[in-house]
Amino acid sequence: MNLVTLSLGSNIDPDTHIRLCLDALEDTFGPLQISRIFESEPVGFNDSRNFYNLVVAFYSDWSVSELQAWSKELEIAHGRTPDMMKCSPRALDIDLLTVGDACGVIDDVALPRGEITRNAFVLQPLAELLPNTRHPACQTPYATLWKRFTLGDQRLWPIDFHWRGRWISQAEPQLRVAIAR
Repeated sequence: MNLVTLSLGSNIDPDTHIRLCLDALEDTFGPLQISRIFESEPVGFNDSRNFYNLVVAFYSDWSVSELQAWSKELEIAHGRTPDMMKCSPRALDIDLLTVGDACGVIDDVALPRGEITRNAFVLQPLAELLPNTRHPACQTPYATLWKRFTLGDQRLWPIDFHWRGRWISQAEPQLRVAIAR
């Protein structure tokens, strides 16, 4: 069994699509570890709708190709088609970040995914969820990578999110005040 990490994102009815994605993940793979959920401004998109982003982790013995195919089928079930423009709005975006310690191109999937070290909306939730886990390629703990990360113009903030009768994510109290203003 490998520890699998996925990045999830949505900027079309994100409350609904993230909940449905978590349902499908837990129903298929069993217990999930789930990061806080962050709202973020789109990076590289012309559409100005903000994204909800999070990272989930679970154990699986599925191959990389099986995990990738399952993820793409779920995206399609949520309205994403292979012919959609790269930076277009999406109800669901699922990216396979890591599968155990796998490094390299496996079943046409580059692992670990490069966005881990490039995008705050991937690295921050990953670092919070698995702070002491080491990035498979550079062997640096995710928390250390996050401490070294330069945000630049990337903005994200935790949000309140409830799923299956429990709080998955809560905004920090000082952020609630700032957002309310």
